[in-house]
Amino acid sequence: MKSQPLWHALRRPAPRQWPLGPSHRLFSVSAPRREILQASTLPDRLVPSYVESPSTSLLSLHWPKPPRNILLMPKLHAPHVIVSVVEFAKHIHGNYPDLNIIFERNVAENVHEKLPFPIYTADPTAVGDLFPKKIDLVTTLGGDGTILRAASLFSHRASVPPILSFSMGSLGFLGEWKFEEYKRAWREAYMSGSNVPVEDLVGPHTQTAVPNGRSGGSSEGASGTKTGWDSVRGKSMGIYRTSKILLRHRLKVGVYDSNGVNINDQVMPTSMAEPELGLPTLHSADQVRTKSSAPTSLHAINEVSIDRGAHPHLAIIDIFVNNHFLTEAVADGILISTPTGSTAYSLSAGGSIVHPLVKSLLITPISARSLSFRPLVLPLNTKVVLRLSKRNRGRELPVSIDGKRRAGVGIGMEVRIEGERLVQMPDGGGWAGGVPCVIRASGKGDSEGIAEDDDSWVGGLNELLKFNYPFGEVH
Repeated sequence: MKSQPLWHALRRPAPRQWPLGPSHRLFSVSAPRREILQASTLPDRLVPSYVESPSTSLLSLHWPKPPRNILLMPKLHAPHVIVSVVEFAKHIHGNYPDLNIIFERNVAENVHEKLPFPIYTADPTAVGDLFPKKIDLVTTLGGDGTILRAASLFSHRASVPPILSFSMGSLGFLGEWKFEEYKRAWREAYMSGSNVPVEDLVGPHTQTAVPNGRSGGSSEGASGTKTGWDSVRGKSMGIYRTSKILLRHRLKVGVYDSNGVNINDQVMPTSMAEPELGLPTLHSADQVRTKSSAPTSLHAINEVSIDRGAHPHLAIIDIFVNNHFLTEAVADGILISTPTGSTAYSLSAGGSIVHPLVKSLLITPISARSLSFRPLVLPLNTKVVLRLSKRNRGRELPVSIDGKRRAGVGIGMEVRIEGERLVQMPDGGGWAGGVPCVIRASGKGDSEGIAEDDDSWVGGLNELLKFNYPFGEVH
């Protein structure tokens, strides 16, 4: 018999494998779609409304229809958190329809091979403009620094998507949820205000969302399968149908040169090891911005600081409050903080602890030369100006905004700071200003809602800061 060429043998189809019996079935198996797609192709951001209640100072989260574009932000350089974010991504992709999962570029490149479905990202230089237009909800897995990193993506925007945070860092004072609770936490945030009732039947495997959503909140696909809220299966949310939102105040910050020109476009990210945060700078690809198009205000959720840096001499900074000269500060530095930031750098410098619902800002000296220079708490709408004194020996001092951005200020330059106003949109569709954080409400509030509002904050003081623990006692 004449032998066939090797190439013909290689092209010969493999023999068909038939099932061994009636209990075996043939499946058509396709390769997982491990792709990284561009977030620019996603639908525009869905803006929720935040509803006030007479019984609580917290707001209630109401989605007009199911959110679609979800940004997942894990703690950087933490392999165990990457494992958790992959688990979380698989859960929400497998149990919630029509969700688009978005990562920062460096995270997407790290996890996409572990996820058998497409994910989305954006080029670092486009993040600052693209994410505010596309992101419906942000989920962080890490510590307080991860939440600050998430907020910094929207630092030059007035509107920030809700942030659902899981505490997986070293402190986690701002983190509301333990990761073990991620199924419940996500379900509550995703379905908040949907008006989809949930019936408890025999057991957890037979509990299902009953179709009764809002108009536009659910529909049927071409094959007749339910989408949106109507397709969700899982545990009941109980009588608390909405997630609670705490709008954390921010500071509006402007850096000005000695001629009074705003130079916010020159404020740079502080760590080149982290992803570019997207704020255009004088060195970015799309540079040359006009004065009118430069971001006149950056926002800080924690604090703004000026310090002496590596210089051996104390910083000399003139402080003005509402255009009135307050004092000449001679210190290692000056902090202007929000109530949220009162438990951060300001606390370490001796500042007061302020409840996040108190509309205020704090001035805290860092190791002041004068012992009579005490921390101050001022109304939120106070305008504070920090001007580098002429007696500062001609050096340039670093300015840090939430520890994530920096600029250098010299003689005559100013940092202008005021509290950001929280303004409800005319159509009731949301709020301009603040960082909306999903709060783990206890549901134990009294008729005034006090216990519900204070539960996580008081718990953080006692459990994390060990507030007023006596010496020598073991807890």
